[in-house]
Amino acid sequence: MPHEFCVVVGSGISGSTAARLLAEAGYSVVLYESRKHIAGNCYDYLNHEGLFVQPYGPHIFHTNDINVWNFLGHFTEWKSYVHKVLAFIEDGTLLPFPINLDTLSILMNRDFSSAEMATFLDSEISKSEYTLPPKNFRDQVVSQVGQRLYSIFFEHYTEKQWGRDPEQLSSEVAKRIPLRFNHDNRYFTDQYQGIPRKGFSEMIQRMLDHPRIKVYLEHDYFFVNKSFNRPLLTVFTGELDRFFQYRFGKLEYRSLKMKIVTLDKERHQPVAVVNYPGKEPWTRITEFKHFYGQKNLKTTLCYEFPLAEGHPYYVVYSEENLAKRSQYIEQVNILERAGAHLFCGRLAEYRYYNMDQAIASVMSKVGEWLNKRRV
Repeated sequence: MPHEFCVVVGSGISGSTAARLLAEAGYSVVLYESRKHIAGNCYDYLNHEGLFVQPYGPHIFHTNDINVWNFLGHFTEWKSYVHKVLAFIEDGTLLPFPINLDTLSILMNRDFSSAEMATFLDSEISKSEYTLPPKNFRDQVVSQVGQRLYSIFFEHYTEKQWGRDPEQLSSEVAKRIPLRFNHDNRYFTDQYQGIPRKGFSEMIQRMLDHPRIKVYLEHDYFFVNKSFNRPLLTVFTGELDRFFQYRFGKLEYRSLKMKIVTLDKERHQPVAVVNYPGKEPWTRITEFKHFYGQKNLKTTLCYEFPLAEGHPYYVVYSEENLAKRSQYIEQVNILERAGAHLFCGRLAEYRYYNMDQAIASVMSKVGEWLNKRRV
Protein backbone atom coordinates (compact mmCIF):
# COMPACT_ATOMS: atom_id res chain seq x y z
CA MET A 1 0.00 0.00 0.00
CA PRO A 2 1.15 3.59 -0.63
CA HIS A 3 2.73 5.36 2.32
CA GLU A 4 1.01 8.70 1.79
CA PHE A 5 0.08 11.70 3.90
CA CYS A 6 -3.43 12.18 5.39
CA VAL A 7 -4.68 14.76 7.88
CA VAL A 8 -7.30 14.06 10.54
CA VAL A 9 -8.85 17.00 12.37
CA GLY A 10 -9.92 16.10 15.91
CA SER A 11 -9.10 13.19 18.23
CA GLY A 12 -12.62 12.35 19.35
CA ILE A 13 -14.19 9.00 18.59
CA SER A 14 -14.73 9.86 14.89
CA GLY A 15 -11.29 11.30 14.23
CA SER A 16 -9.49 8.55 16.12
CA THR A 17 -11.40 5.85 14.24
CA ALA A 18 -10.51 7.45 10.91
CA ALA A 19 -6.85 7.81 11.89
CA ARG A 20 -6.58 4.16 12.89
CA LEU A 21 -8.28 2.85 9.76
CA LEU A 22 -6.08 4.96 7.48
CA ALA A 23 -2.90 3.97 9.33
CA GLU A 24 -3.78 0.28 9.15
CA ALA A 25 -4.33 0.73 5.40
CA GLY A 26 -0.75 1.99 5.02
CA TYR A 27 -1.12 5.77 5.10
CA SER A 28 0.80 8.19 7.29
CA VAL A 29 -1.61 10.20 9.40
CA VAL A 30 -1.12 13.59 11.03
CA LEU A 31 -3.82 14.29 13.60
CA TYR A 32 -4.45 17.82 14.87
CA GLU A 33 -6.28 18.27 18.16
CA SER A 34 -7.05 21.78 19.39
CA ARG A 35 -7.42 20.78 23.04
CA LYS A 36 -4.76 19.75 25.53
CA HIS A 37 -5.88 16.15 25.53
CA ILE A 38 -7.05 13.42 23.17
CA ALA A 39 -10.48 11.75 23.08
CA GLY A 40 -12.68 14.81 22.53
CA ASN A 41 -15.79 14.82 24.69
CA CYS A 42 -15.13 11.16 25.59
CA TYR A 43 -12.10 12.23 27.63
CA ASP A 44 -11.97 10.90 31.17
CA TYR A 45 -9.48 10.73 34.03
CA LEU A 46 -8.96 9.61 37.63
CA ASN A 47 -9.28 12.44 40.14
CA HIS A 48 -7.35 12.86 43.41
CA GLU A 49 -9.72 10.46 45.17
CA GLY A 50 -9.09 7.78 42.53
CA LEU A 51 -12.58 8.16 41.08
CA PHE A 52 -13.27 8.20 37.37
CA VAL A 53 -14.53 11.53 36.05
CA GLN A 54 -15.99 12.28 32.62
CA PRO A 55 -15.67 16.09 32.58
CA TYR A 56 -17.73 16.49 29.40
CA GLY A 57 -20.67 14.49 30.69
CA PRO A 58 -21.59 10.80 30.85
CA HIS A 59 -20.50 8.46 28.09
CA ILE A 60 -21.66 4.84 27.95
CA PHE A 61 -21.07 2.67 24.93
CA HIS A 62 -23.95 0.71 23.43
CA THR A 63 -24.60 -0.78 20.00
CA ASN A 64 -26.29 -3.50 17.99
CA ASP A 65 -23.52 -3.31 15.38
CA ILE A 66 -21.18 -6.26 15.90
CA ASN A 67 -18.60 -4.76 13.52
CA VAL A 68 -18.34 -1.58 15.60
CA TRP A 69 -18.25 -3.55 18.86
CA ASN A 70 -15.47 -5.80 17.56
CA PHE A 71 -13.50 -2.86 16.18
CA LEU A 72 -13.37 -1.13 19.57
CA GLY A 73 -12.71 -4.48 21.23
CA HIS A 74 -9.22 -4.41 19.71
CA PHE A 75 -8.40 -1.43 21.93
CA THR A 76 -10.17 -2.14 25.21
CA GLU A 77 -11.58 -4.75 27.52
CA TRP A 78 -15.21 -4.04 28.28
CA LYS A 79 -16.66 -3.72 31.74
CA SER A 80 -20.27 -4.82 31.70
CA TYR A 81 -22.56 -1.96 32.60
CA VAL A 82 -26.29 -1.55 32.02
CA HIS A 83 -27.37 2.09 32.12
CA LYS A 84 -30.46 3.09 34.08
CA VAL A 85 -31.84 6.60 34.41
CA LEU A 86 -34.30 8.09 36.89
CA ALA A 87 -36.27 11.32 36.58
CA PHE A 88 -36.65 13.55 39.65
CA ILE A 89 -40.10 15.12 39.66
CA GLU A 90 -41.24 18.06 41.78
CA ASP A 91 -42.47 16.10 44.82
CA GLY A 92 -39.09 14.36 45.07
CA THR A 93 -40.22 11.08 43.54
CA LEU A 94 -37.70 9.26 41.34
CA LEU A 95 -39.32 7.68 38.28
CA PRO A 96 -37.76 5.21 35.84
CA PHE A 97 -37.05 6.73 32.43
CA PRO A 98 -37.81 6.00 29.59
CA ILE A 99 -41.49 5.79 30.49
CA ASN A 100 -42.53 2.18 31.10
CA LEU A 101 -44.95 0.16 33.21
CA ASP A 102 -43.03 0.88 36.41
CA THR A 103 -43.00 4.62 35.66
CA LEU A 104 -46.76 4.75 35.32
CA SER A 105 -47.33 2.47 38.32
CA ILE A 106 -45.37 4.79 40.62
CA LEU A 107 -46.79 7.95 39.09
CA MET A 108 -50.43 6.85 39.15
CA ASN A 109 -50.16 4.68 42.27
CA ARG A 110 -51.61 1.59 40.62
CA ASP A 111 -50.38 -1.35 38.57
CA PHE A 112 -50.54 -1.39 34.78
CA SER A 113 -50.44 -4.20 32.27
CA SER A 114 -49.10 -3.57 28.77
CA ALA A 115 -52.66 -3.33 27.44
CA GLU A 116 -53.69 -0.99 30.25
CA MET A 117 -50.70 1.25 29.54
CA ALA A 118 -51.70 1.47 25.88
CA THR A 119 -55.27 2.32 26.87
CA PHE A 120 -54.05 4.92 29.35
CA LEU A 121 -51.83 6.60 26.75
CA ASP A 122 -54.63 6.58 24.18
CA SER A 123 -56.85 8.32 26.72
CA GLU A 124 -54.17 10.90 27.54
CA ILE A 125 -53.53 11.57 23.86
CA SER A 126 -57.23 11.93 23.07
CA LYS A 127 -57.52 14.67 25.72
CA SER A 128 -54.56 16.61 24.30
CA GLU A 129 -54.20 19.13 21.49
CA TYR A 130 -51.48 18.69 18.87
CA THR A 131 -50.95 18.72 15.12
CA LEU A 132 -50.59 15.69 12.85
CA PRO A 133 -48.29 15.12 11.16
CA PRO A 134 -46.21 16.61 13.98
CA LYS A 135 -44.83 20.04 13.13
CA ASN A 136 -42.43 20.27 16.06
CA PHE A 137 -40.99 18.60 19.15
CA ARG A 138 -44.08 19.20 21.28
CA ASP A 139 -46.46 17.76 18.69
CA GLN A 140 -44.26 14.68 18.32
CA VAL A 141 -44.14 13.92 22.05
CA VAL A 142 -47.76 14.80 22.87
CA SER A 143 -48.91 12.59 20.00
CA GLN A 144 -47.15 9.68 21.73
CA VAL A 145 -47.83 10.27 25.45
CA GLY A 146 -50.31 13.13 25.83
CA GLN A 147 -50.01 16.55 27.47
CA ARG A 148 -49.76 15.39 31.11
CA LEU A 149 -46.70 13.17 30.66
CA TYR A 150 -45.19 15.68 28.25
CA SER A 151 -45.41 18.36 30.95
CA ILE A 152 -43.88 16.13 33.62
CA PHE A 153 -40.97 14.63 31.70
CA PHE A 154 -40.22 16.67 28.58
CA GLU A 155 -41.42 20.27 28.51
CA HIS A 156 -39.09 22.02 30.97
CA TYR A 157 -36.20 19.62 30.36
CA THR A 158 -36.36 20.44 26.65
CA GLU A 159 -36.59 24.17 27.30
CA LYS A 160 -33.45 23.97 29.46
CA GLN A 161 -31.56 21.64 27.14
CA TRP A 162 -32.19 23.54 23.93
CA GLY A 163 -32.79 27.07 25.18
CA ARG A 164 -36.06 27.55 23.33
CA ASP A 165 -39.72 26.65 23.31
CA PRO A 166 -40.13 23.00 22.25
CA GLU A 167 -42.46 24.19 19.48
CA GLN A 168 -39.41 25.81 17.85
CA LEU A 169 -37.59 22.47 17.62
CA SER A 170 -37.92 19.97 14.81
CA SER A 171 -40.03 16.87 15.45
CA GLU A 172 -36.91 14.88 14.46
CA VAL A 173 -35.44 15.51 17.94
CA ALA A 174 -38.32 13.68 19.62
CA LYS A 175 -38.19 10.61 17.41
CA ARG A 176 -35.35 9.30 19.60
CA ILE A 177 -37.61 9.10 22.69
CA PRO A 178 -38.59 5.48 23.45
CA LEU A 179 -41.66 4.09 25.20
CA ARG A 180 -41.65 0.71 26.93
CA PHE A 181 -44.79 -1.37 27.38
CA ASN A 182 -42.98 -3.66 29.82
CA HIS A 183 -40.88 -3.50 32.99
CA ASP A 184 -37.57 -2.97 31.19
CA ASN A 185 -35.85 -0.14 33.09
CA ARG A 186 -32.68 -0.13 30.98
CA TYR A 187 -32.03 3.17 29.25
CA PHE A 188 -30.56 1.38 26.23
CA THR A 189 -31.76 -1.94 24.85
CA ASP A 190 -28.81 -2.61 22.52
CA GLN A 191 -27.30 -6.09 22.51
CA TYR A 192 -23.81 -4.84 23.35
CA GLN A 193 -23.33 -2.42 26.25
CA GLY A 194 -20.37 -1.50 28.41
CA ILE A 195 -17.67 0.88 29.57
CA PRO A 196 -13.99 0.63 28.57
CA ARG A 197 -12.43 -1.05 31.61
CA LYS A 198 -9.65 1.55 31.90
CA GLY A 199 -11.65 4.47 30.54
CA PHE A 200 -12.38 6.04 27.17
CA SER A 201 -9.15 8.05 27.14
CA GLU A 202 -7.07 4.89 27.50
CA MET A 203 -9.06 3.19 24.74
CA ILE A 204 -8.56 6.08 22.33
CA GLN A 205 -4.88 6.35 23.29
CA ARG A 206 -4.50 2.74 22.16
CA MET A 207 -6.37 3.51 18.94
CA LEU A 208 -3.88 6.27 18.19
CA ASP A 209 -0.86 4.22 19.25
CA HIS A 210 0.34 3.32 15.75
CA PRO A 211 3.70 4.06 14.12
CA ARG A 212 2.01 5.81 11.22
CA ILE A 213 -0.05 8.19 13.41
CA LYS A 214 1.43 11.44 14.69
CA VAL A 215 -0.72 13.44 17.13
CA TYR A 216 -0.31 17.18 17.69
CA LEU A 217 -2.18 18.54 20.71
CA GLU A 218 -3.12 22.22 21.05
CA HIS A 219 -2.96 22.60 17.28
CA ASP A 220 -5.96 24.29 15.69
CA TYR A 221 -6.33 23.04 12.13
CA PHE A 222 -7.51 26.42 10.89
CA PHE A 223 -4.26 28.02 12.02
CA VAL A 224 -1.86 25.29 10.91
CA ASN A 225 -3.41 24.03 7.66
CA LYS A 226 -1.47 26.54 5.55
CA SER A 227 1.85 25.35 6.95
CA PHE A 228 1.87 21.86 5.41
CA ASN A 229 1.83 20.41 1.93
CA ARG A 230 -1.53 19.45 0.51
CA PRO A 231 -2.50 16.07 1.98
CA LEU A 232 -3.91 13.19 0.02
CA LEU A 233 -6.98 13.26 2.30
CA THR A 234 -8.35 15.50 5.05
CA VAL A 235 -10.83 13.95 7.49
CA PHE A 236 -12.63 16.82 9.19
CA THR A 237 -14.59 16.32 12.42
CA GLY A 238 -15.04 19.94 13.56
CA GLU A 239 -17.85 22.46 13.12
CA LEU A 240 -19.35 22.25 9.65
CA ASP A 241 -20.03 25.96 9.23
CA ARG A 242 -16.55 26.99 10.36
CA PHE A 243 -14.91 24.84 7.69
CA PHE A 244 -16.76 26.78 5.00
CA GLN A 245 -16.07 30.13 6.72
CA TYR A 246 -19.76 30.54 7.58
CA ARG A 247 -20.67 30.93 3.91
CA PHE A 248 -24.35 30.22 4.51
CA GLY A 249 -24.50 31.66 8.02
CA LYS A 250 -23.68 30.25 11.45
CA LEU A 251 -25.18 26.98 12.55
CA GLU A 252 -26.34 26.70 16.12
CA TYR A 253 -24.67 24.35 18.59
CA ARG A 254 -25.68 23.92 22.22
CA SER A 255 -22.99 23.90 24.87
CA LEU A 256 -22.82 22.81 28.50
CA LYS A 257 -21.29 24.08 31.71
CA MET A 258 -20.18 21.25 33.95
CA LYS A 259 -19.97 21.65 37.70
CA ILE A 260 -17.86 18.84 39.18
CA VAL A 261 -18.17 18.34 42.94
CA THR A 262 -16.79 15.70 45.30
CA LEU A 263 -18.79 14.82 48.41
CA ASP A 264 -17.76 13.14 51.66
CA LYS A 265 -20.31 10.37 51.24
CA GLU A 266 -20.30 6.99 49.57
CA ARG A 267 -23.38 7.51 47.42
CA HIS A 268 -25.51 10.45 46.40
CA GLN A 269 -28.13 8.82 44.16
CA PRO A 270 -29.29 5.27 43.40
CA VAL A 271 -28.23 5.27 39.73
CA ALA A 272 -25.52 6.92 37.66
CA VAL A 273 -27.76 9.54 36.03
CA VAL A 274 -30.79 11.37 37.39
CA ASN A 275 -32.66 13.73 35.05
CA TYR A 276 -34.23 16.91 36.40
CA PRO A 277 -37.19 17.80 34.15
CA GLY A 278 -38.43 20.55 36.47
CA LYS A 279 -37.44 24.18 37.05
CA GLU A 280 -33.95 23.43 38.41
CA PRO A 281 -31.24 25.17 36.35
CA TRP A 282 -29.42 21.89 35.68
CA THR A 283 -30.71 19.11 33.44
CA ARG A 284 -29.11 16.09 35.08
CA ILE A 285 -26.66 14.90 37.72
CA THR A 286 -24.18 12.12 36.99
CA GLU A 287 -22.51 10.08 39.74
CA PHE A 288 -19.61 8.45 37.94
CA LYS A 289 -18.71 5.71 40.41
CA HIS A 290 -21.80 3.74 39.33
CA PHE A 291 -20.22 3.17 35.91
CA TYR A 292 -17.25 1.28 37.32
CA GLY A 293 -18.67 0.01 40.61
CA GLN A 294 -15.86 1.84 42.42
CA LYS A 295 -15.64 1.48 46.19
CA ASN A 296 -14.72 4.76 47.84
CA LEU A 297 -15.80 6.73 50.90
CA LYS A 298 -16.21 9.77 48.65
CA THR A 299 -18.19 10.31 45.46
CA THR A 300 -17.86 12.72 42.54
CA LEU A 301 -20.85 14.30 40.79
CA CYS A 302 -21.32 16.28 37.62
CA TYR A 303 -24.12 18.86 37.29
CA GLU A 304 -24.97 19.86 33.70
CA PHE A 305 -26.09 23.41 32.90
CA PRO A 306 -27.00 23.99 29.21
CA LEU A 307 -25.53 27.06 27.54
CA ALA A 308 -26.07 28.86 24.24
CA GLU A 309 -22.36 29.61 23.74
CA GLY A 310 -19.20 27.65 24.40
CA HIS A 311 -17.62 24.42 23.29
CA PRO A 312 -20.15 22.71 20.97
CA TYR A 313 -21.87 19.57 22.27
CA TYR A 314 -25.14 19.22 20.39
CA VAL A 315 -26.52 20.30 17.04
CA VAL A 316 -29.86 22.10 17.16
CA TYR A 317 -32.55 20.71 14.87
CA SER A 318 -34.54 23.84 14.16
CA GLU A 319 -36.07 24.66 10.78
CA GLU A 320 -33.55 27.46 10.22
CA ASN A 321 -30.53 25.33 11.11
CA LEU A 322 -31.66 22.40 8.98
CA ALA A 323 -32.11 24.72 5.99
CA LYS A 324 -28.55 26.00 6.40
CA ARG A 325 -27.30 22.46 6.89
CA SER A 326 -28.72 21.45 3.52
CA GLN A 327 -26.68 24.19 1.83
CA TYR A 328 -23.50 23.17 3.61
CA ILE A 329 -24.03 19.47 2.88
CA GLU A 330 -24.24 20.27 -0.84
CA GLN A 331 -20.71 21.63 -0.56
CA VAL A 332 -19.64 18.61 1.50
CA ASN A 333 -20.91 16.28 -1.20
CA ILE A 334 -18.91 18.13 -3.85
CA LEU A 335 -15.70 17.88 -1.82
CA GLU A 336 -16.23 14.24 -0.87
CA ARG A 337 -16.89 13.26 -4.46
CA ALA A 338 -13.60 14.92 -5.43
CA GLY A 339 -11.89 12.48 -3.07
CA ALA A 340 -9.68 14.76 -0.96
CA HIS A 341 -12.05 15.37 1.98
CA LEU A 342 -14.29 13.40 4.30
CA PHE A 343 -16.63 15.01 6.86
CA CYS A 344 -17.27 12.75 9.84
CA GLY A 345 -19.06 12.99 13.17
CA ARG A 346 -21.72 15.04 14.93
CA LEU A 347 -20.27 18.47 14.28
CA ALA A 348 -18.97 17.95 10.75
CA GLU A 349 -22.17 16.27 9.54
CA TYR A 350 -24.41 18.41 11.75
CA ARG A 351 -26.50 15.52 12.92
CA TYR A 352 -27.12 13.66 16.14
CA TYR A 353 -25.03 10.50 16.47
CA ASN A 354 -24.57 8.02 19.25
CA MET A 355 -20.95 6.90 19.47
CA ASP A 356 -21.57 3.67 17.60
CA GLN A 357 -23.36 5.52 14.80
CA ALA A 358 -20.45 7.93 14.49
CA ILE A 359 -17.97 5.06 14.27
CA ALA A 360 -20.11 3.19 11.73
CA SER A 361 -20.31 6.31 9.57
CA VAL A 362 -16.53 6.74 9.67
CA MET A 363 -15.95 3.08 8.85
CA SER A 364 -18.28 3.39 5.88
CA LYS A 365 -16.81 6.63 4.54
CA VAL A 366 -13.16 5.67 5.01
CA GLY A 367 -13.83 2.19 3.66
CA GLU A 368 -15.43 3.61 0.53
CA TRP A 369 -12.53 6.03 0.06
CA LEU A 370 -9.98 3.21 0.45
CA ASN A 371 -11.85 1.03 -2.04
CA LYS A 372 -11.76 3.79 -4.63
CA ARG A 373 -8.02 4.14 -4.11
CA ARG A 374 -7.56 0.41 -4.72
CA VAL A 375 -9.35 0.48 -8.08
